[in-house]
Amino acid sequence: MGRVLVVDDEPGIRSVLTDILQDEKHAVFTAADGFEGLAVLKQEPIDLVILDVWLPNLGGIDVLKEIKQEYPEVEVIIISGHANIDLAVRAVKLGAYDFLEKPLSLEKVTTIVRNALTLEDLKRENRSLKSSLFMDDELIGQSKPMREVAELIRQSASSEAKIMILGENGTGKELVAREIHRQSTRAAGPFVEVNCAAIPDTLIESELFGHERGAFTGAVARRKGKFEAAGGGTLFLDEVADLSASAQAKVLRAIQELKFERIGGEKSISVDVRIISATNKDIHNETAGKRFREDLYFRLNVIPIVVPPLRERVEDIPALVTYFMRKFKEPDSAEPKSVSAEGIKLLASYPWPGNVRELKNFVQRINIMVDEQLISQETVRFYLGEQRVNGESVSLRDFGGMKLGEARDEFERKFIVQKLEENDFNITQTAQSLGVYPSNLHGKIKKFGITVRK
Repeated sequence: MGRVLVVDDEPGIRSVLTDILQDEKHAVFTAADGFEGLAVLKQEPIDLVILDVWLPNLGGIDVLKEIKQEYPEVEVIIISGHANIDLAVRAVKLGAYDFLEKPLSLEKVTTIVRNALTLEDLKRENRSLKSSLFMDDELIGQSKPMREVAELIRQSASSEAKIMILGENGTGKELVAREIHRQSTRAAGPFVEVNCAAIPDTLIESELFGHERGAFTGAVARRKGKFEAAGGGTLFLDEVADLSASAQAKVLRAIQELKFERIGGEKSISVDVRIISATNKDIHNETAGKRFREDLYFRLNVIPIVVPPLRERVEDIPALVTYFMRKFKEPDSAEPKSVSAEGIKLLASYPWPGNVRELKNFVQRINIMVDEQLISQETVRFYLGEQRVNGESVSLRDFGGMKLGEARDEFERKFIVQKLEENDFNITQTAQSLGVYPSNLHGKIKKFGITVRK
């Protein structure tokens, strides 16, 4: 079933097409002219437009141009009672799916509509496949905590319930969200992620809900927000507890009504989207401290999933190391490197404050820096020693012979590098974990000459 918009100034054509399409189980919207048709597109998620060329006020070709500029994913079938080859060729060049001449063959209409909607489904599936192909990693682990997470994913994926994923930085909250989407009935739709912590408060509402042209300085064209982009799929609000109070209020309303207005817009836009959220903060403390709206929390937290830190699932470390070794294998190597049993024991004893992300960075580093095919316990200890000596992040031996100011600077440099690595060199997240502003962190990076890997 598709959502079809018929734009034609003849009431009889609109009525006939509505009856035919509704018999085919499609949801049908109608408009008598181009302006009315564009208004419907602003408010409703439409899959296909059947568009007459000869319309009052705004011609069909101009409407087609507007649709392809603003809604490029929507297929358009052009119809006309004055068809000619030049007009048909022009319409197809502008992006029309097909061109039909009046009087319409009802059988041909139903066939072309079915084919156009099938193409749209294939496009959605392709976008979903591309999204899955570009996933960085997989959920790895057979420990009891990870089996519990996998079972929660299985139970909740097929529902439309909102899910809140809780866990420390680097535990794999995004991977959980993507797996929920992959197992859901929306898998063929888009998976759209918003990192709420990485977007300034002044831009977050535009990012989520979009804006109209001229809504503010720099808004030179209409822009869809993430809610619209996720239509028919899943919207993942990562680090949702970092939303400003104003954005929280708008998100609450959008979730309650599944409607919103673009910034600078007056008409409500309906959206069909599933919400998954995540945070690394103690959400109960955030709501108790009035930093996160309690009513929004209850809306988002229908099904909570807690992703365990790596220190609570150390039995998964061998499988994770094997997976990352394969991932980072040199192209000309016959087999991936491996870590000795003694080296694995040493890795299991490390607290991994950066969780799986930190382990991933560690494996990538030794895979590049070490020539051994079987990496020994001594090598593991040496490279862990960059981050920990006797269970601490740094050792006093690192500062022997330094004056106080030099030692302080060297400690600060090493600590910043460690935090950057734990956060995949994401400046915003690193600044948050350090308790400083991103601008201050940029200043420190420049001062110490730290190389930030992209």
